Amino acid sequence: MNTSIRGRALTGTALALATATVLTACGGETSSSTDTKSDKTAAATPAVSVKEPLVATFDGGLYILDGESLKLAKTIDLPGFNRVNPAGDKDHVMVSTDSGFRVLDATDQALTDIEYKGAKPGHVVRHAAKTVLFTDGTGEVNVFDPTALSSGKKPSGRTYTSAKAHHGVAIELADGKLVSTLGTEEKRTGALVLDRNNKEIARSEDCPGVHGEAAAKNEAVGVGCEDGILIYKDGKFTKIDSPDDYGRIGNQAGSDASPVLLGDYKSDPDAELERPTRVSLIDTEKKKLRLVDLGTSYSFRSLARGPHGEALVLGTDGAIHVINPDTGKIEKKIPVVGGWQEPLDWQQARPTLFVRGHVAYVSEPGKKALHAVDVETGKKITSVTLPKSTNELSGVVAGH
Repeated sequence: MNTSIRGRALTGTALALATATVLTACGGETSSSTDTKSDKTAAATPAVSVKEPLVATFDGGLYILDGESLKLAKTIDLPGFNRVNPAGDKDHVMVSTDSGFRVLDATDQALTDIEYKGAKPGHVVRHAAKTVLFTDGTGEVNVFDPTALSSGKKPSGRTYTSAKAHHGVAIELADGKLVSTLGTEEKRTGALVLDRNNKEIARSEDCPGVHGEAAAKNEAVGVGCEDGILIYKDGKFTKIDSPDDYGRIGNQAGSDASPVLLGDYKSDPDAELERPTRVSLIDTEKKKLRLVDLGTSYSFRSLARGPHGEALVLGTDGAIHVINPDTGKIEKKIPVVGGWQEPLDWQQARPTLFVRGHVAYVSEPGKKALHAVDVETGKKITSVTLPKSTNELSGVVAGH
């Protein structure tokens, strides 16, 4: 089960994004052996077939690449600041634009006519064979079966509108319950749970600055707070406090294979941009939170999970730090890119981590490069150089 990882509010245009800092400060040394194949300059060839396509954004458009060779298959012009997330099937990717969520058929390499209109398209969450969209500007939640996208028509599905529009997130569980955040444009306080008929059945407002979502093994859902994390499991909310008065967890990554969630961790409420070196591991069964110091900083685009539930963090030292979620031990560091620093503006490009199966894809905007690495062996599979520096990176991911 995968969720979108977000460091700030999601918007479609660069003009609107200047006001999208919704949350306070939102936003390798040793290694296994590496086997770097010769880098290749990607050549754009129209209508080239692609396997398990990747999608990368650049200033003014999208690149569609083959997931195995990283060969550039298609360039699509799309003005504005765009964001990408898996739609939840083998062909499609959700693109957040200035008009709403648009559906990209990455396999056929074309934007479709399917669109969920609304200002400030936000989080995209995939879980239990459903995809959930949260539109910040309206508070509208759309739930649909992503396999229905192949029909070429907008899927019918559940809708819900929050009491107040806010930068939020929602997830539908296997039994039809909907967990959705609570808040306004000025203040976010917690989350509620609705039954299949959108009737409220549970609520907690013990989560100031609520942001982000991830689901762990046995459908334990966590939403981040400025003082810890709020867990919904087995019909009730439980708050796990941070060890600091201000200990913000705003971005999380979960795995079906582990009861432990991976989160970021920031402890300076006054920082213009805090560059933390610690991450959080939240055990949803034991209701405990552990902090792990990486010895290097990272960004909101640095968190992912491996095929066996490993906690993966792309550090500014250029390495993927592989953490055992049960022990908190950093088991290995896989060098991938050169050292980097998180930019002050969250829209600016920085190395980004996207994981699918056993392969970690890492962008290197400073070199206009993209790399594929085997998570288990630590060996680099291939690298390419692209025409322009990329920003966000995603791809098709079937199943939840």
